[in-house]
Amino acid sequence: MNVFNFFSSPIGLGHVTRDIAIAGEFENVLTNFVTGSGAAKILENLGLKVQDVYNPPSFIIKNGTLKNSAKWLWNYYQYYKDCKNISQGILQADNPNLVISDEDFASLTVAQNMKIPTVLITDVLETHFTKGLTSLIEKKMNKSMRAIIEKCDIVIIPENGDDQGNIKRVGSIVRQTSFSRNELRKKFSFEKKTIVISIGGTNAGIFLIENALEAISKINQDIDIILVSGPAVTKKFKNVRNLGFVDNLHELIFAGDLLISLAGKSTIDEANAYGTPSIFIPIKGHFEQEDNAKDEGFVFEDVNRLDELILEKLEEKRNQINTHGAKNASDIIRELMN
Repeated sequence: MNVFNFFSSPIGLGHVTRDIAIAGEFENVLTNFVTGSGAAKILENLGLKVQDVYNPPSFIIKNGTLKNSAKWLWNYYQYYKDCKNISQGILQADNPNLVISDEDFASLTVAQNMKIPTVLITDVLETHFTKGLTSLIEKKMNKSMRAIIEKCDIVIIPENGDDQGNIKRVGSIVRQTSFSRNELRKKFSFEKKTIVISIGGTNAGIFLIENALEAISKINQDIDIILVSGPAVTKKFKNVRNLGFVDNLHELIFAGDLLISLAGKSTIDEANAYGTPSIFIPIKGHFEQEDNAKDEGFVFEDVNRLDELILEKLEEKRNQINTHGAKNASDIIRELMN
């Protein structure tokens, strides 16, 4: 039996949710996950083997805007060095046939030095968090990142498009459910028009919760609000069903009539796959979220007109999109190991 070590970035929950989708397609493979924070909790809840050993730095967000990006970049570099030490010990102990990394570059560096085959899953091929003099440091880090990417046996990108060298574009990678939408609505007791608000695995989206609740209060409709506040938010909100931390957000998205969310790639992909009308507000200054939101027709300033967007989206027809990204990724990995 093949043994795969799956290093999943715990910065947000989108990495681990798509990794779960890919791992679910494996046969005769022992998958050892390595991650941390809420990502580890999701894996534990699903009964999957996981080592909860990573402690990622937090973004500093004020009024929905990313602050002190230079400080975050420095903290990330220290985190990267810690992850190298952690992954080295794990790989020496496990001696896997393959290392799969979802944007955990530390484990890739170690695995490549140990001559273990490597697969990278990623949305981005370089970062753009900083400006000015600090951007020179980020450019140097991007150069190192590109060198790691070039050494990977395969780089899987969850989008449509042509392959280039070791880069394979497989389409959106989303979790599947065996339930119909009606079955899920009964399971969750969704009887009215239902808006799901989700902010992922950190407290960075509290601004979005507050603005969304204020906007919904202005709408003269009988609406149920389902809040998925995640593992990092302790603040209490009135007139909502706060589910807190969940491991089946994709099913809640499918069952809901509207999703309001930050602009994480995996959440966007799941909403599109299940055809749920959605509003995606990015963290201002977070280049990846801003790019994702732009692709869906949104910008940060849309947070100031959520009431009109909500009314518009509640009337929008569902448009479910079939995607086979998880199976495509699994097939590519299986071919590599054969």
